[in-house]
Amino acid sequence: MPQLPELKDSALTLEGGVATLTFKRDDVRNALTSSELVAEIPRVIAWATATREVSVLILTGEGSAFSAGGNIKTMGQRAKGPAFELQQAYRRGIQAIPLALEECDVPVIAAVNGPAIGAGFDMVNMCDIRIGSTAAQFGETFVNLGIIPGDGGAWFLQRIVGYQRAAELTLTGRIVKAEEAKALGILLEVVEPGELLPRAQEIAAKIAAKPPLAVRYGKRLLKLAQRQQLAEHLDVCSAFQAICHKTEDHQEALTAFFEKRPGKFTGK
Repeated sequence: MPQLPELKDSALTLEGGVATLTFKRDDVRNALTSSELVAEIPRVIAWATATREVSVLILTGEGSAFSAGGNIKTMGQRAKGPAFELQQAYRRGIQAIPLALEECDVPVIAAVNGPAIGAGFDMVNMCDIRIGSTAAQFGETFVNLGIIPGDGGAWFLQRIVGYQRAAELTLTGRIVKAEEAKALGILLEVVEPGELLPRAQEIAAKIAAKPPLAVRYGKRLLKLAQRQQLAEHLDVCSAFQAICHKTEDHQEALTAFFEKRPGKFTGK
């Protein structure tokens, strides 16, 4: 069992290759700023990438919200500093989350238990798979407070719903409920609140049962494909495929296929 990071405002578990990070600041609706979550989330993501025993990471919230994003109560105080200092605070703070998620080698599943607003919504969109409860709501609400998505939300949202819908959501700041979020492609599935974490764990377990290196290389290819030309992407595919062919897990997968049994994979 690898050593888990020490956390203050969240809790981390690891079982069967599935790591689950639960935000535990319901008193501020799991706001990312003005809590330790803004530092703990990228730290756990980096840990998951570096830990061979992790095949999937689930992000979820405890209490009434997934994440309210920025803490509005402290927002006015933060705005009193010079613009340069505010810019640096974004770079050192909230922007560490999209950078960490973009570099994460393991699939990340958002299990959205309640409202995901502002930066909380953007963080959901940074994940690979998104499952929501019927209580989930989403809002790109920055414009309502006279600000913009400072965490890269405009980059992620339009890649999910297209430019026109992203413009509508960003420029009106309206709230989207779970069923509409599914229709827009923000959510893969909507389930009852009591079924949310079990369903996310079920999907995670299916992924964790696959050869770990193939999962990580597959995730990396999906990310690279978003910004590569086809010829460049095919070059990377051939290199990754050559590596996978040389793994013990590939040989085990072939043997298990012919023996008609589940594979027993070690990540080697």
